[in-house]
Amino acid sequence: MIMSDDGVTFINVFEIPADRVDEFVETWRERAKLMRDAPGFRDAKLHRALLPDSRFQLVNVTHYDSREAWEAAGKNQVFKASTERAAEIATPNAALYEVVVEYP
Repeated sequence: MIMSDDGVTFINVFEIPADRVDEFVETWRERAKLMRDAPGFRDAKLHRALLPDSRFQLVNVTHYDSREAWEAAGKNQVFKASTERAAEIATPNAALYEVVVEYP
């Protein structure tokens, strides 16, 4: 895998009933607090759909210095347990990405 200064981007889109979004957001905040101190973590943003009938109500975009930093951060046992509980509320669709084209 070719790495640049751009690092890697973790994107996770969630299928979740609109009436459970607020509950999920609170648990996401807890997980984000755990991750912010992980080596190689850069930033995280959770985006909410503007329409309640959107298939993906939430989209998480997180940046890490490298794939290895992302993998290491995900091994945190408290984080893993919280993620498993969150999967009871929402269906995650996650993948790791790198920038291949950028327009200024």
